[in-house]
Amino acid sequence: MLRGALAGAVLLLAAPALAQTDTAALYGQYCASCHGTDRLGGQGPALLPENLGRLRKNEAAKVIADGRPSTQMPGFAQSLDEAEVAALVAFIRTPLPEQPRWGEAEINASRIFDAAAARAPAKPVFDADPLNLFIVVESGDHHVTILDGDTFKPIQRFASRFALHGGPKFSPDGRFVYFASRDGWISKYDIYNLTMVAEVRAGINTRNLAISADGRFLAVANYLPHSLVLLDAEDLSLRRVIPATDRTGKQSSRVSAVYQARPRNSFIVALKDVPEIWEIATDENAPPVYTGLVHSYEPDMVEAVPASEGLFALRRIAIDAPLDDFFFDPDYRNLLGSARDGSGAVVVNLTVGRQIATVDLPGLPHLGSGITWPYEGRMVMATPHLKEGKVSIIDMADWRVIKTLTTDGPGFFLRSHENTPYAWVDVFFGPHKDELHIIDKRSLEIVRTLRPAPGKTAGHVEFTRDGRFALVSLWEMDGALIVYDATTFEEVQRIPMRKPSGKYNVYNKITLSAGTSH
Repeated sequence: MLRGALAGAVLLLAAPALAQTDTAALYGQYCASCHGTDRLGGQGPALLPENLGRLRKNEAAKVIADGRPSTQMPGFAQSLDEAEVAALVAFIRTPLPEQPRWGEAEINASRIFDAAAARAPAKPVFDADPLNLFIVVESGDHHVTILDGDTFKPIQRFASRFALHGGPKFSPDGRFVYFASRDGWISKYDIYNLTMVAEVRAGINTRNLAISADGRFLAVANYLPHSLVLLDAEDLSLRRVIPATDRTGKQSSRVSAVYQARPRNSFIVALKDVPEIWEIATDENAPPVYTGLVHSYEPDMVEAVPASEGLFALRRIAIDAPLDDFFFDPDYRNLLGSARDGSGAVVVNLTVGRQIATVDLPGLPHLGSGITWPYEGRMVMATPHLKEGKVSIIDMADWRVIKTLTTDGPGFFLRSHENTPYAWVDVFFGPHKDELHIIDKRSLEIVRTLRPAPGKTAGHVEFTRDGRFALVSLWEMDGALIVYDATTFEEVQRIPMRKPSGKYNVYNKITLSAGTSH
């Protein structure tokens, strides 16, 4: 089966056919030492279709031929001809014949822990406000920059794992930041001492991670294998692997995402292939979760058998269809969820554990980028759409769309801050990708459109701790962070960077600012 799939892929690339054994030999000679004989990764990232989804065939061929700047990936143009490069591209994009295993033994064996770094003093080694720092992910060359949010000067820049994904998460005091890479590496970095403390590989294809409200645990959502992995945030040691299956144990599912639900002392888990939402307790005193009907909750009168209780108790909420993109109201009582097939959005009440409303949100809303603000005595939330040029504004009391703004194209990120009357949304997809719209939260109208760099993609706005400045990513290899005055919309500074895909303000993240993602 693998031989046939490879041959077909090579023919599709219009390259001269190579025997399977020749291609495997090429991989073994040039790739296996860094990427693993099983293609699951090692010093280099995993080379699997699930992990290479955003890397086009021509881009993969260029990396093999020319290497990747600022990494240990060399170029092989002098050793491989075009047909051999094309065959390797087809090879690494061919699914493995069986789903690879990555369980407790593999996770434990991968862990790296620096005991000396873990004992470093809890005092910053730099002269800057530790709560007004930005963690900037530069995906162009897989580095992270720590930026002073007052002076806009870099404090440190270091190499990250390949393709960080899902946004970093912070310890409650803002000292530590945790990263997840596309191929499953979880990294703990001490911001105060500018040093890596621990790393562990929790999966093969990872979507994101979340940290518990008390900062004790991490949860890692995996597409491959189908699992939720729970780690100790102190040293990244493994606490539990939870296979992602339905309540019968027969149907397996990818885990789309995991979220911290701070007021509930729990994690909320999105499943891609099973119509369930999970809630995982992060409190030893969490009440029991019952799988059957309960006749009476009086002491000693419960007739159903609890499925789990206490720390990591798993509660399953049945829904009509799988949802994999969530937005939560401020008290985490309700979630608004949508499926990537664009079938609409539903409201699930987490307290009673059922759907309570539907919301007409066509055009594939990007709920994970939603924000909230008070408007005329009520709380509203707004979300951009990935397939239509719209921003929907919703009354959170009755989940009614009260306004739909028309933008110059589909957007990806929507951001604001409590201290500004404006929200910023990009036009990430389409011919107007170089634009940013500014929405007045008082009038619910677009009042300004900016073009930071004509013809180049602009996106992912994030504010300083006090909301005075807005930082915009110029999403290009020769990109930059562009600092704007959040009141006048005038450019203040431009900081060159390598495709800064995201930047995250420590204070806004740990205080759960309503203007940014959590």
